[in-house]
Order: sequence, then C-alpha cells, then structure tokens
Amino acid sequence: MPLVRIDLPDSLTALQARAAADAVHAALVAVFQVPAHDRFQVIQRHPPGGLVVAPSFLGVTHTESVVLVQISCAPGRRVGVKEALYAQVAQGVAAAAGVRPEDVIVNLLETVRENWSFGNGVAHYAVADRQPA
Repeated sequence: MPLVRIDLPDSLTALQARAAADAVHAALVAVFQVPAHDRFQVIQRHPPGGLVVAPSFLGVTHTESVVLVQISCAPGRRVGVKEALYAQVAQGVAAAAGVRPEDVIVNLLETVRENWSFGNGVAHYAVADRQPA
C-alpha cells in the first residue's frame, strides 16, 4: 500500500526514471516485505531549477542530479528496518539511474491505514472499524 513519489531532474532519461522507480519498488518488496503487485508510484521529472535542494546538508553534498523519493506507508516498522530501506533505495536508485547515492534523498511519511482509499470512495482498511450511524 505504499504510495511513492519520485522527483528527479529531466536531465535523467525516461528510462533512468523508470529504472529508479523499479529500484525503489524492489527495495520496498525486499525490506518492507510489500507484495510485489502492490505498486503505486508517481514519477515527475523537473526542468533546471525545478528542484531546489541545499548543496550541502548534515555533511552530505548534493549535485544537480538529486533524486527525491517520498514514501507514504502505514506506521509500525522499527528504525533499523527504515534505515535498511533508506540504504537499499539509495544504492538501488544510484545504480539504476546513474546518480550518486548522496543525491538520493528519502522521506518516509507514515499514515494510519484508515486514511487510504483505493477506489470507489471506500476506506478499504477502515471497514472493520465502522460504527453504525
């Protein structure tokens, strides 16, 4: 059920963008044990100036090839598991898209399951929690 948003410069090709998306999904499957068919992603390429990132932050330098990966998912995973995901996403995206691991920034947003609808206006995970009106 993760929803992934990947923002990257348009200097990367559509093939590189897709390869980056594939790498993020592979990391989610391997580390978060997301089912392989559970894939929801938004990929957005940006023109020069469309991504604004500090050239250096917390001792990490960034270039114009920065890739921002935002993952919305259900809460409940330990910090060590999250760290393993960040590492695998950074390494996988770097290898797949030809960017430096330092240029892969990952943001994890945790949201409770009843905040999701997968169509038809139904809160699919909240059905069991419904109270009679």
